[in-house]
Amino acid sequence: MSDETQLQALRKRIDTIDEKILELISERAQCAQTVAQVKQKALPSGQAPVFYRPEREAWVLKHIMDLNPGPLDNEEMARLFREIMSACLALEQPLQVAYLGPEGTFTQAAALKHFGHSVISVPMAAIDEIFREVAAGAVQFGVVPVENSTEGAINHTLDSFHEHDMVICGEVELRIHHHLLVGENTQTGKISRVYSHAQSLAQCRKWLDAHYPNVERVAVASNADAAKRVKGEWNSAAIAGDMAAELYGLTRLAEKIEDRPDNSTRFLIIGNQSVPATGDDKTSIIVSMRNKPGALHHLLEPFHSNGIDLTRIETRPSRSGKWTYVFFIDFCGHHSDPLIKDVLEKIADESVALKVLGSYPKAVL
Repeated sequence: MSDETQLQALRKRIDTIDEKILELISERAQCAQTVAQVKQKALPSGQAPVFYRPEREAWVLKHIMDLNPGPLDNEEMARLFREIMSACLALEQPLQVAYLGPEGTFTQAAALKHFGHSVISVPMAAIDEIFREVAAGAVQFGVVPVENSTEGAINHTLDSFHEHDMVICGEVELRIHHHLLVGENTQTGKISRVYSHAQSLAQCRKWLDAHYPNVERVAVASNADAAKRVKGEWNSAAIAGDMAAELYGLTRLAEKIEDRPDNSTRFLIIGNQSVPATGDDKTSIIVSMRNKPGALHHLLEPFHSNGIDLTRIETRPSRSGKWTYVFFIDFCGHHSDPLIKDVLEKIADESVALKVLGSYPKAVL
């Protein structure tokens, strides 16, 4: 068999496989529509059904990754199914998800990574606005940054959790790559100003010190805002990611300029619905402790005695008094687990206030 004949045979086989894939995706979409109809019938009149189930979606993606035979790696396969699930869910009910805007931010990228591209993503000007929109029911979910592997906690998000009654429904981790971007009118030899979000400027501090030590660094509301500003200036550059570069038509003058190659940001999904246990969950809480010797020891001891894995602990000043603090704690397990219940009861006895922010599936993608 000649090479050309073999190629024709392989292309014909691919065409046949594509037709089968099309048929199966259409069948899955029809099933999603039927699920929506069944949910509608089962509910009392006037009550809105819950179409998006974080625990179900996490299970499906993990199941697909467990079954994946290759050659595509697990994450790539999960991304494909994420988009299929997103499109099918949109047939039931298009989700509206608020994120820290404008368009092209890493928060929008995290929202699309978690929910897929079939959601309606709604930009907000500030983190607090995202909380308010979700609380008011104007959107079903919000996506907020909570910590960066290089620069640590996002304090605005932590403070917003303290002020609003929101439920954490999920998490997503995003590898952050920063690029130095310029517009078509930029005179690259005369750059005197670099725009970016304060966190991004900090994450690229060493690179800027080495390559642009005398350039003014201007912190703006978001990386996407930085990209928009550069479009109209001849002497400035922006630090932003791939989405902003493509959206605003900018050129990469330098790529991946973050100081740490493993630079990542963790985002939380906030909503108004609690999430059942999946068997691989995290729980987040806020605790206010009495200001007395050994307070932190008393707070952490129940986790140690019950063998609970702490994944993060942050401290923020309390609004209730000078030199008093609240603790933001993430740990493995679901609040319905007996061991976790025991921990929470012991903490409640020792603390001034305990607020369970939610239990949710660990990040799959």
